[in-house]
Parts: sequence; C-alpha cells; structure tokens
Amino acid sequence: MNENRSVFALDGVTGYLIAVVLLLSILAFLTVKAIGAQQNNATTYYKIDEQKLVPISKDNAKYYHVVKQ
Repeated sequence: MNENRSVFALDGVTGYLIAVVLLLSILAFLTVKAIGAQQNNATTYYKIDEQKLVPISKDNAKYYHVVKQ
C-alpha cells in the first residue's frame, strides 16, 4: 500500500519547491508592476481648477488637467 513513497514526488519536497517558486515569481511580477505604476504616477503632474469644483459631482473630472507626462 505505501510502497510508492518518495521524498522527491510532487507531493513531497519537489511539489513544495514548485509551489514556493511559483508564489515567489508571482510576488516578484506584481511587485515590479506596482513599482512601475507608482513611478508613472509620481512623474505625472496635474493641475486642478479648484474654483470650479462642486462637492459630489461627476463633472469635477473636467477640471483635472495633466500638465506634463
């Protein structure tokens, strides 16, 4: 019944290492994407016409202007 035990089977150390490498690669990918998104937003300057803003209005998006990209 238990003759097919192996330390390096997919349910052993090999499977564990595959899962760890997969999770770390997903973490690295998402970290790189998050850093890139943050850098893009940090270097995008914008101007808001504050005198024309109205509380709780969808028209406020018209007063947001990107100055430099």
